Amino acid sequence: MPDTTISADIEIAAAPERVWAVLTDLDGYRAWNPVWREASGQLTPGSKVTITSARPTSDKILTVKVKVVTADPPTVLRWRSNMLLGLSGSTHSFVLTPEAGGTLLVQSQAYRGMFTRFPYQTIRRIQSSFEAINQAIKEQAEGRFS
Repeated sequence: MPDTTISADIEIAAAPERVWAVLTDLDGYRAWNPVWREASGQLTPGSKVTITSARPTSDKILTVKVKVVTADPPTVLRWRSNMLLGLSGSTHSFVLTPEAGGTLLVQSQAYRGMFTRFPYQTIRRIQSSFEAINQAIKEQAEGRFS
């Protein structure tokens, strides 16, 4: 079954180390993250992280537990989650690449297994949430709300 990958990128006028610091400050999510209301756990490979979010269309609270796969400061953060008794899953990634004057941040999620073909509206909703998170990271890293 083919994977579905959804991504969003943004250029940030801050060094990768600064962007990484914002991204990995789980306690700070509550103050600035528009999608993930809170997150807790350790960002080390093999560790579990609990993320609580609100669905944008209904404001319904959703809590997921993910397993950190890669935490390579300041370049890659990746976690994996399983759904439907392991029949479906996803890998969420943040890749930070140094650029002249800052960082290119690419956030993506690859879905695998059963039930991973989504209608356009769902893909667009997920991509919009990635764009909102990326914009908030940009604003934090550039010091607009620090």
